Amino acid sequence: MTMLVTTPTAFAKSLAKLPPLHDTRTTARAAFLVAPDANELATESARDNRYMRMDRGFDGTRALAQHAALARALRADVPVVTFPGDPVTPDAMFPNNVFATAPGRFIVARMRHPVRRREAERGDIRRFFREVLHYEEIDLSRGDRGVAELTGSLVIDHARGVGYCGLSERCDMDGARAMHDAFGLRLMFCFELAAGEYHTNVVIASLAGRAVVLAPDGFADPAVPRTIANAFDDHVLWLSPEQKRAYAANAITLSSERVWMSTRASASLDDAQRTALAEWGFVVGAVELDEIEKAGGSLRCCVGEIF
Repeated sequence: MTMLVTTPTAFAKSLAKLPPLHDTRTTARAAFLVAPDANELATESARDNRYMRMDRGFDGTRALAQHAALARALRADVPVVTFPGDPVTPDAMFPNNVFATAPGRFIVARMRHPVRRREAERGDIRRFFREVLHYEEIDLSRGDRGVAELTGSLVIDHARGVGYCGLSERCDMDGARAMHDAFGLRLMFCFELAAGEYHTNVVIASLAGRAVVLAPDGFADPAVPRTIANAFDDHVLWLSPEQKRAYAANAITLSSERVWMSTRASASLDDAQRTALAEWGFVVGAVELDEIEKAGGSLRCCVGEIF
């Protein structure tokens, strides 16, 4: 049984009916990155990404060094594959919006902006998953309806097979339905993001299914984050607007014991929040990404998961 719901009440009722999953992976087996290879930011993306810092100079060499340090750090938890970048796709260092996986499946997004649609044409990345990992390719980019920016717009709780999909200019209902099927989710909760928010993964992070990070001001309906909190038995790291802007929700668990986020995001956490993470069994891993964050994304956006 699979379901897509659009109200907090329907989600709570549907979640209560889901039988538990057994012997399922809650974190990825490996990760893939795409190295930055541009000395400017994507002006198209800045149209609906208010987190981008177009007023500041972008140092591509420094971004590349920070990205390499990120890859080295993540190898403490999983194998990491880094693909080369391309100067004509300056947003490619955020591959999780364009490419994603489910067990045995490789999914290609339908992106909103042409500059990002070019990323979806990467033949080497497609061949890696098709011919090296032998994954089935599910290509949403070829469709003529919907926008579906994968795990930018969709945050997945793999412990329950549940997806949280924020609707915005980067994802509409047609795209949400396509992702629900492509990822093989049991339940998807679709909701409107607050005005000005572009991706769900800057307002939500699922931490290995045991806890959740929520920025309540990122949702159009305040009942939505409260309902999501209930789904995680109130194991919630509630973020202030300032912490959200510091990318504290743009975090990822690649093992069951560690939460990865940028140095800026980690520094924004207070003592009570760090204590809560420790009580839930997580340490914080932090990597300096301030140059990359000028492009409007942070650590989670840099990481594609291989399940």
